[in-house]
Amino acid sequence: MHLVKGSRIALEAMIAHKLRALLAVLGIVVGVATVIVMLAVGEGAKRNVLGKIQGLGTNILIVSAGQLTNVAGRPQIVGNVTTLDLRDAKAIPEECPAVSRVAPIQSRKLPVKYGTGTTNTNVVGTSADFPIVREFRTVAGRFFDAEDVPAAQRVAVVGQTVLANLGVGREVLEDTIRINSVPFEVIGILEPKGVNYAGIDEDDQIFIPINTALRRLFNLTYLSSLYIQAKDEGVMDAAARQVTDLLHERHRTRTGQPDDFTLQTQAEILEAAQETSQTFSLLLASIAGISLFVGGIGILAMMVISVRERTKEIGVRRAMGARRRDILLQFILEATSLSLAGGVIGIAVGVAGGLILSRVTGWPTAISPLAILLAFGVSAVVGVFFGAYPARRAARLDPIVALRAE
Repeated sequence: MHLVKGSRIALEAMIAHKLRALLAVLGIVVGVATVIVMLAVGEGAKRNVLGKIQGLGTNILIVSAGQLTNVAGRPQIVGNVTTLDLRDAKAIPEECPAVSRVAPIQSRKLPVKYGTGTTNTNVVGTSADFPIVREFRTVAGRFFDAEDVPAAQRVAVVGQTVLANLGVGREVLEDTIRINSVPFEVIGILEPKGVNYAGIDEDDQIFIPINTALRRLFNLTYLSSLYIQAKDEGVMDAAARQVTDLLHERHRTRTGQPDDFTLQTQAEILEAAQETSQTFSLLLASIAGISLFVGGIGILAMMVISVRERTKEIGVRRAMGARRRDILLQFILEATSLSLAGGVIGIAVGVAGGLILSRVTGWPTAISPLAILLAFGVSAVVGVFFGAYPARRAARLDPIVALRAE
């Protein structure tokens, strides 16, 4: 009964001061909407990155020459290590029972020309196993085969971004392009792959046989990395141990000496990406939480002013038999009603804002029910927390003093 009566009085007070109530609600709306949009951006980014990592292929280990470290959120090799070579790439599937395939990698950014079009793109030397290991597919033509690699054939498979930058389409197939002035026959066009977990456009690449790359373009004898496919998920750890032991043996790494390579599994990359995404989401949520806190301050200010203006009303209610807890309940209900109203509107605005942001900017967003429940729950807590002080102040007013107030 007291709850119903308190709710009615709180509603009447808000109707009597519409503009003030609207401004208080607006602060909560902005805070809740910001929380939902920020969490949606963080969750969308997380899902996008995890999808890219899974797109590496299945049962993948990556061996990079030198020590791999994250610079500005991207993995980069520290130092110029030349010990990883084609002999290692050949020995690993032969001597590691848990490994099925290895795709060696060496790459450089080089100028490419076709007709009047020119571009700088990443030229990747690799083996015929690369499309199997990394799950790359062609939409036209073919990938080079095991016979093209040892013969150092000048053949190339191009990505979609390369074609767009050259201003051409499939007419380039079976025609000649020039990579750093060296002619190559285009034998295949890759299907779109998109941006990978490290932020690199995998369509802005040209793939050529590794022997051709090392001898005719790069003038190198070493590799930058190896993509290694384990036989199945159950032997990933065994494959990692076998590859590590073999490279230690082949590179004559002594006990206590630092490795001249870095080995990563998909699980490790996934874990690192999840940690980064969680940190990013926490940062965004903290920024959004500040907006919600500011909205709570708005409710606090409004309720303090309301108590001051309605001192005489409080005195009349006390004189007519209202207890302190009735006054306390009235003002807490008023603050909570404002906060919850702002929460409901803020959820609607936040969901719409997340969808609009994704459509306009192309950023991936994912609005989770948990984020909505969290935002609504926090808005209710904000109402109770910031309404408690003015409500307690109102309840503790002396009725005699309150009746004398002007």
